[in-house]
Amino acid sequence: MNGAAGGPWLMLTPSGVLHAFSRREPDPERRALQALLAAPQAQDAASWRARCDGVEAEALLEAAARRHWVQVLHRPQPGPEVRLDDFAQHVIAPLSGERRAVLASESGFSLGHAGVSQEEADALSAAAADFSDYAARQARRGWDGAGRCVSFFSDPQLLLPDWSFVPFWVEGAGYWLAIGGEPLLNNLAMVELAWSIRLAGNRFAAPIV
Repeated sequence: MNGAAGGPWLMLTPSGVLHAFSRREPDPERRALQALLAAPQAQDAASWRARCDGVEAEALLEAAARRHWVQVLHRPQPGPEVRLDDFAQHVIAPLSGERRAVLASESGFSLGHAGVSQEEADALSAAAADFSDYAARQARRGWDGAGRCVSFFSDPQLLLPDWSFVPFWVEGAGYWLAIGGEPLLNNLAMVELAWSIRLAGNRFAAPIV
């Protein structure tokens, strides 16, 4: 994957985002993958290698390509424009087959919603905080499985969830996606979401009360 100066450019895939941002305290491999979203534009391979710390960049890149965590771009890609007023409509909604979704902070604040009322968004955000506390308790007991995605079904055949909750962490801050209906996580909107939060920094922090 060596190329001339200025190319090729590298970008996380939706699966890569879900892997890279899946832990509060990322290991060196995840930190290196997160570095692909550290700039306002896609990074060329040489720039990304310079950001890798504690990992063998070429070996990681080859492994990430095999697992479809990273894609190679042949032209630069600008980062998303972070506009909080239309964030939910353009970034969160496409992650739901019903275009119903909520972005919540780990502490239970609704940071953005689409297709639901503010009241429902607040209720789902509070539920996400409860799941976060539950996952933390189970982790202290030695089981990390509770910290992954969880879905709720009204159909006893468990074919299509009513709501799914997906946790992820950016710069140590915890977030939950509450997704109505079919989750569409294999969607470039997942990359835009993580990249937007990374670029926006503390503008996505929960309000102080």
